Amino acid sequence: MPVQPKNGGYFFNFTLDRSFKESKMSSQDILRNASTLASYNVLLQVMFRVLTFMLNAFTLRFVSKELIGVVNVRLTLLYSTLVFLSREAFRRACLSGESGTHRSWRQVINLLWLTIPLGVLWAILLGCVWLWFLEVPDAQTVPYYGQAVVLFAFSGVQELLAEPLWVLAQAHMFVRLKVVAESLAMVAKCSVTVVLVVFAPEWGLYIFSAAHLVYTGFLVLCYAVYFIRFLGSKEAVKKNFPLYSVTDLLPRRHYEEPLVDWTLARLTWSFFKQSFLKQILTEGERYVMTFLNVLSFGDQGVYDIVNNLGSMVARFIFLPIEESFYIFFAKVLERGRDVRSQKQEEAAVAAEVLEHLLKLVLVIGMIITVFGYAYSHLALDIYGGALLSNGAGPSLLRCYSCYVLLLAVNGVTECFVFAAMSQEEVDKYNLVMLALSVSFLLLSYMLTWWAGGVGFILANCLNMGLRIVHSLLYIQRYFHSSQWKPLRGLVPSPLLLLALAFSAVVTAVSEAALCCDGGWLLRLLHIGVGGACLLLVLGAVLLTETQLVQFARTQLLPRYRKKHS
Repeated sequence: MPVQPKNGGYFFNFTLDRSFKESKMSSQDILRNASTLASYNVLLQVMFRVLTFMLNAFTLRFVSKELIGVVNVRLTLLYSTLVFLSREAFRRACLSGESGTHRSWRQVINLLWLTIPLGVLWAILLGCVWLWFLEVPDAQTVPYYGQAVVLFAFSGVQELLAEPLWVLAQAHMFVRLKVVAESLAMVAKCSVTVVLVVFAPEWGLYIFSAAHLVYTGFLVLCYAVYFIRFLGSKEAVKKNFPLYSVTDLLPRRHYEEPLVDWTLARLTWSFFKQSFLKQILTEGERYVMTFLNVLSFGDQGVYDIVNNLGSMVARFIFLPIEESFYIFFAKVLERGRDVRSQKQEEAAVAAEVLEHLLKLVLVIGMIITVFGYAYSHLALDIYGGALLSNGAGPSLLRCYSCYVLLLAVNGVTECFVFAAMSQEEVDKYNLVMLALSVSFLLLSYMLTWWAGGVGFILANCLNMGLRIVHSLLYIQRYFHSSQWKPLRGLVPSPLLLLALAFSAVVTAVSEAALCCDGGWLLRLLHIGVGGACLLLVLGAVLLTETQLVQFARTQLLPRYRKKHS
């Protein structure tokens, strides 16, 4: 609902207020930039998911599921753990607040370069664990495991070389740079993988190690080339960019200030403790599979493929929205202050945006849950044939469709909470994350012995539900003394709920009657039934969620926003 200020006019109706137009960087300007970033990130993630989708479908025909399990679970976990623990805390701390105005970028860059030695340390520690403490795959089925561990660890350290440049680009909303860099890197990775899988399949894990090295190398190269050309240019001067030459990107001390901002360093430490726990929650099932051997390498491969399919929409829609609007909330709100101590105009914008984001991800999540149940078996049969559609694959994907709804809500609520929390609150939340991490690992272990791969998803659902409850309670307390009620975004219209319930029943009946052993004609009829039901649901959204539609059109669709700005 629009917020009505004292002067009687609506403050936030998706147009710029005059006072904000006159300010240099108003909350509406930040919202527009964050929305643009989210839009391009969504497009980027769509491309990534499509390329990965096609690449996995292609490699399934040439390599064993055991090899896929080792690459996509064991080695990818090594890389993601190294990179996440080395940079996530620095990213969150350095992008919090008005970094470009009130902080010294010299001190920020000095702090960011600490990701390199930290990454080297993690590479050594994790590499030793992966080589000497974990079960080594059979060399005949999965060749060159030891060399692959070293190369994946090296690729993680290599990517950290671009971290100061990435933070600069994010803070100053260089949207196209990220799109171009990650697009080129992904295309290069897919090209190398396809060529080597076809012409040198005997290389085994060398194939995927080389492809990953190419990916991280392209990322670093693209960011380096861009900033070498940008710094000192007329465009940089026009934008009042805080750095002037390439040497400003290197760590060094300014004679009038400490080497780093110690307040920022302490915030980074708080986020670091939290990031360690968050990584366990994010990749918990991979840790359980890797360290406890509850599934064979082949079963791990099938689980990972189904997991990637199930999380495709979550990754290319929800994750970019979370990343981009975390920056928006962090810039609009002053960390650690309650809503009455904030600038009321900016607090109103934050509440309005939070409400619409919650409604947006809720609607998308419910659609995925409803249609994912009836089309999981067909999707797996088309994608991987009997290898995926027989056995536990369809059940895994159906459960994951329900999990996506929780992922959607949690991403938005946590991006607001992490942007608004004080350092003390972040430290307290670390204890909550610790409890959640321990309970998740225990649940994953027990439920996996009971239900196989489905147990991982059930454990994720339980823990994600607890995280959502914590975030909702924080948001409720934050806005309790104000006129804004952003949690109303979690209440869909009755007509939409009716349309979703009707679609769930119709598509379930259609699957039982038409799919998936009766030939392609019956499959196409099943798809047609789903398409008609989807149109019905979208019609209900257009009729009843008009403010949501307006928000999506003006803030998340780049072409429309440019035309009407």
